[in-house]
Amino acid sequence: MANKENKYADNAAGAFFVDTQCIDCDLCRQTAPNNFDRNQSGGYSFLKKQPTTPEEEALCKEAKEGCPVEAIGSDGA
Repeated sequence: MANKENKYADNAAGAFFVDTQCIDCDLCRQTAPNNFDRNQSGGYSFLKKQPTTPEEEALCKEAKEGCPVEAIGSDGA
């Protein structure tokens, strides 16, 4: 389960976030490419943009549910 105390600093401020459990599997970036990006030097994903439409929110939730290590959280506000 993602822990907001361990979220990456690159995450956009708001509810969704990625924490340090991320294994850089690319699932979130494939699922919600408008919202997730990769930190190239660190080798992990982060939330570059909070969802602003119902469609983006649904895709972020799908990425959260599909994350194999539960590194995506939704209480990071």
